[in-house]
Amino acid sequence: MTQFDKLLLKVRQLDNNMRFQEVKRILETYGYSMKSPSGGSSHMTFRKKGSPPITIPRHSPIKQIYIQMVKEIVEEEESNNDN
Repeated sequence: MTQFDKLLLKVRQLDNNMRFQEVKRILETYGYSMKSPSGGSSHMTFRKKGSPPITIPRHSPIKQIYIQMVKEIVEEEESNNDN
């Protein structure tokens, strides 16, 4: 099992110990790009053409609600790749 597969497993299990960098890696692998806020906000927005943006606070560990959002993206991307 690769390191990326282990990250995906953590997302699928809604692991409470996920770090921002792990979430960032997953989203960037699926084609999302991170936009830093212009002000002093700690919330990072990930965008991908044709998909709704996702905003995640740059805190560790990541709250479960944000991990759930990433899980939904992973599941959608995987179902799109199966077609």
